[in-house]
Amino acid sequence: MGYRKEKFANGEIYHIVIRAIDDNLIFEDKDDYYRGIFSIFEFNNSKPIEIRLQREKRQTIKKHGGPSSDNRDHFVDILTFCFMPNHIHLLVRQLKDNGISKFMKKVGTGYGGYFNKKHNRKGHVFQNRFRAVHIKNEEQLKIVWAYINANSVSLIEPKWKEKGIRNFNKVIEFLGNYKWSGYSDYIGQANFPSVTDRKLISDIIGGEGKCKEFLSDYIKYKGRVRDNQDLLLE
Repeated sequence: MGYRKEKFANGEIYHIVIRAIDDNLIFEDKDDYYRGIFSIFEFNNSKPIEIRLQREKRQTIKKHGGPSSDNRDHFVDILTFCFMPNHIHLLVRQLKDNGISKFMKKVGTGYGGYFNKKHNRKGHVFQNRFRAVHIKNEEQLKIVWAYINANSVSLIEPKWKEKGIRNFNKVIEFLGNYKWSGYSDYIGQANFPSVTDRKLISDIIGGEGKCKEFLSDYIKYKGRVRDNQDLLLE
């Protein structure tokens, strides 16, 4: 990914989007999604890592049991995320100098290399630069959290913001079961709990039940955030 002029501040929160080049798919099957989850977890680490060894370690723990210690030196806290077929949304808090840029470079290079090898292709997988916007206060944080976690609604209700939702209960159930986002962990349905740091936003919104209520209200009002469109990175 190319050099970025903006500076990301430690302790500050940013909404990030990384898209496939030419709007191609970056996730073609379930294994790709799992590798994406593995990537945002393992590459959130300033220490050098060997993917093969990390996978073997996790397979051993899964098969034989034992503690799964996390000795990563994190670049960022991942507050939530959503994987879509051709792009990724992340809500992150930077922990180290240049942590966001280093993290995104690792993810882009690591996942891109995997994807090209698996699908027998060459060239860039992601666009050269990710997009990022600074979250300045708690109200913005809640809105962007809801926007990211509601992103997958468009997979079952295309253009739902313009046309409305035909089956609200179906959408809420779908979001709770959508495996490739951080939302289900926020409402107590353990999915990938080690990937996200949920305490800050959960405390702000008011816990698991309030998180579900907040996202439901966001959906009901069709995601309208008139004063904050620049935060959403459509």
